[in-house]
Amino acid sequence: MSHFLSTQSHIGRRFACAAVALALMGVAPAFAQKVKLVTSAGDIVIELDAAKAPKSVENFVTYVKAGHYDGTVFHRVIPNFMIQGGGMLPDLKEKSTRAPIVLESMNGLPNVKGTVAMARTGVPNSATAQFFINVKDNDFLNGTREGTGYAVFGKVTSGMDVVEKIRNARTDNKGPYENVPVEPIIIKQATLEK
Repeated sequence: MSHFLSTQSHIGRRFACAAVALALMGVAPAFAQKVKLVTSAGDIVIELDAAKAPKSVENFVTYVKAGHYDGTVFHRVIPNFMIQGGGMLPDLKEKSTRAPIVLESMNGLPNVKGTVAMARTGVPNSATAQFFINVKDNDFLNGTREGTGYAVFGKVTSGMDVVEKIRNARTDNKGPYENVPVEPIIIKQATLEK
């Protein structure tokens, strides 16, 4: 028993020394960054993949830190496809955005149920603040060559029940917009989680 404890102690000291050495070299351990969306339907936690989608994650985090998503709505809900939000207020007025980012759809992250991707127009490098959560596997959204597809940059790790609740919200058309929830589903706050 004492040999086991001394071996464990020795391993612990080695690990501690390695951690200190990495810290002194300025190398931080890689931890997945998470964002919590507090919505009127419940909370959703998204784990971001900066290793595979660095520009999309940096863009999303910049909007989170600026408070951009606070008070926006999920304005497009298609039950057998996805839920989209992050760019419009409850009155469906678009919020101003930063410059568009480069499309990262060829990053190897597929558009499967529970993943989060950047929304964009028909122009490949047009994503700004809006994002969507896939509510089923949507292989046709994956990039097959440069300039195609939609860039996945994270996945829901908590709150898929909330995503399902939003997915099943009653929708209607409002002005030029289709599939708008009749009762606004508001993102009250988006925060970075540790």
